[in-house]
Amino acid sequence: MALTRDFKETVQARVQSDPAFAQALLDEAVTLFLHGEPETAKLILRDLVNATIGFEQLAEAIHKPSKSVHRMLSHSGNPTMANLAAILQAMQRTLRVELHAVATPA
Repeated sequence: MALTRDFKETVQARVQSDPAFAQALLDEAVTLFLHGEPETAKLILRDLVNATIGFEQLAEAIHKPSKSVHRMLSHSGNPTMANLAAILQAMQRTLRVELHAVATPA
């Protein structure tokens, strides 16, 4: 248990001190979603939310109950595309970044 807590604290400290790291986490979460790995993407997004805006403020920003947002970003959560888009938009505003999709040949 202590290892998980130290890891989460390390991520939180790094996100707060390094905006490029925070943006890289958001980019990685989106990339994982697009490549069919939603479970890992949701967990990365969850850590990023915890390290930045927090679930209460995120819930207010997307007009959803906090418990629902927690469930959406849990390992077994199943957010709708509309909810996921709202979360990503809120995170972009929080981090003051823009996400751009780039298509690459397979």
